[in-house]
Amino acid sequence: MSTTCIEACELTKSFNGQKVVDGLSFSVEKGQVFGLLGHNGAGKSTTIEMILGLKTPDSGKAVILDKEASKYRKEIFEKVGVQLQASNYQAAIRVDEVCMEHASLYRNPKDYQELLAKFGLEKFKKSQVSKLSGGERQKLSVVLSLIGNPEIVFLDELTTGIDVAARREVWRTLKNLKDSGLTIFLTTHYMEEAEILCDKILLIKNGKKITEGTVKEVVKASPYNNLEEAYLWYMDEEVVL
Repeated sequence: MSTTCIEACELTKSFNGQKVVDGLSFSVEKGQVFGLLGHNGAGKSTTIEMILGLKTPDSGKAVILDKEASKYRKEIFEKVGVQLQASNYQAAIRVDEVCMEHASLYRNPKDYQELLAKFGLEKFKKSQVSKLSGGERQKLSVVLSLIGNPEIVFLDELTTGIDVAARREVWRTLKNLKDSGLTIFLTTHYMEEAEILCDKILLIKNGKKITEGTVKEVVKASPYNNLEEAYLWYMDEEVVL
């Protein structure tokens, strides 16, 4: 029997009088890979930040594991991993140092060396984070989100800046993590990524829900037979054949 572990109800958020998230409702089941899809500025990151209690909604409510993150920060912190688009590191800190720093925050952390190996970063453990490429830093941010051995992980544009081979490597690792029972909430620009990883997707435009369902359901409800063309159609953009 499935269990809802993330629930958003009528989430709304405005900045400078403009609605960035507009009455968004959805739920995520335990063990699912849930994809939130939409263009830059569609409200994806703001939605994640409201779920995590990092931003306060103007109206509506979101809960993780039946609790509001803003009211139960310590408890949620132990069970949730987060990789956000912008990650800042101390000057001159090494990869192994930032991993050890993160591990020290948790009661039962994962072996960071094992995670570095899984993501192809083991050879960089004595390197300064600032010397890594953009893609390597992105993979490191995913590793850091997993160090706390979370039940749920939030990945915001996780493979942006990673080359095609590394992206597929990350996908394989995430599929293995999903098989171990991890719930993954991700945002992505890559339709292939959504097709390969996601059990359920939600498309949003200007902060509003356009459609949701399995990839197959979303594609079937469009005039097209693949997610990329269906996505453009849902977004009222021309499909170039």
